[in-house]
Amino acid sequence: MPENGSFLLTTTLGAIALLLFLILAARLHAFLALIISSMALGLSVGMAPLQVIKSIQTGFGEALGFIAVVVALGAMIGRFLEFSGGGRVLADWLLTKFGKENAVWAVLVAAFLVGLPIFFEVGFIILVPLAWSLAKESKKSLLFYGLPMTAALTVTHAMVPPHPAPSAASSLLGADLGRTILYGALLSIPMAISGGIIYGRWIANRIFVPVPAVASRIKEEKDELPAPSVGLVILVLLLPVLFIFAASIADMAKLPAKQALGFVGHPFTALLITALVAMYAFGVRRGLNRDQLAKMATDSLAPIGTLLAIMGGGGAFKQIIVDSGVGPYAGQLLASSAISPLVVAYLVAAAMRMAQGSATVAIITAAGIVAPLVKGIPGYAPEMIVLALSAGGTILSHVNDAGFWIVNEYFGMTVPQTLRSWTTMKVITSIVGITCILAAQAVFGG
Repeated sequence: MPENGSFLLTTTLGAIALLLFLILAARLHAFLALIISSMALGLSVGMAPLQVIKSIQTGFGEALGFIAVVVALGAMIGRFLEFSGGGRVLADWLLTKFGKENAVWAVLVAAFLVGLPIFFEVGFIILVPLAWSLAKESKKSLLFYGLPMTAALTVTHAMVPPHPAPSAASSLLGADLGRTILYGALLSIPMAISGGIIYGRWIANRIFVPVPAVASRIKEEKDELPAPSVGLVILVLLLPVLFIFAASIADMAKLPAKQALGFVGHPFTALLITALVAMYAFGVRRGLNRDQLAKMATDSLAPIGTLLAIMGGGGAFKQIIVDSGVGPYAGQLLASSAISPLVVAYLVAAAMRMAQGSATVAIITAAGIVAPLVKGIPGYAPEMIVLALSAGGTILSHVNDAGFWIVNEYFGMTVPQTLRSWTTMKVITSIVGITCILAAQAVFGG
């Protein structure tokens, strides 16, 4: 271990404190704060100025080389699904299949499936009229249907690629994207049920939230064309997952076609094929011309520009930690201690989330900090560390989070009611998530 290891650790903690100060007190954009903190850390530990710039460039490029393609294609798929009205079609179909008496489960499943490719805010706007309608018909508290919907949407947004945060964390930690999707989706089920169904029912009996006035002011946009079929919607939602899993199975089974399946099942190819299918099925078949298709694809990329910059900044911060020597040093300390890397990852992401509000920024920033410390520790799969980061980053949404105010406004609640319902639900899903992760590590870990 280096003789100046304590100095490296202290300086890194100082750089993290600087990062939080710049974001919280100075109100600087997270991207700028990450670049400034990266430079400050590199120079403080004695790296040559040009080496600092080189490390930032390397880390930024490595972080975005994979993730930019995945997130961009995922955003396009979600945009065309949203345009077609496929999300609401799926919800209505599930409601018919489950029946009114089990409508809460239909809402949960619909939100889970819609949430796989679509950002939380977009999925929320698509499905909130369904929650309003069910609450009005049943005369139950809006929370009875609203919390299952929001729980499933927010959990998949934080836990399952191709959403930006888990995708970026997977890239920084070298995790297999197919396994991360599978594990993240499976883990999202108990998280969503515990917070959405179990706690949702409990709190709905204690806080009656009527359908808000905003429901009558907002009219759903109806496309004159018939909605896509449910089978087509489900196919598009599951297509990339099927391609990726087929490649993984072919590789494990050493099948003769594993090279071809490996190409088709690579996330780039799988998502590209799905994006083209979505553009044809939800765009061309609905009368969009080439210019309209191009505009919609371009519009889908606009919201992710900021996220990609932050992801690159997280990669730069990670690379400075590696090249300065503090990453290997802290990793050796962690490997020789009794503290689980999963707990460390969870707590770092949770602290970032509580401090600055955004789950995406929290998970990406925490991944940049944690990756050099925990990468390669024996017995811990990188996919599990990604899940721990994601579970920590989804905790405690409160007044510094945009999602808090979206739920507050569209559910017509007071701030105390939102804290008791939405915020508490987020805490429950997070704790259930890390509990399941630690249990799985104890059973299956090395």
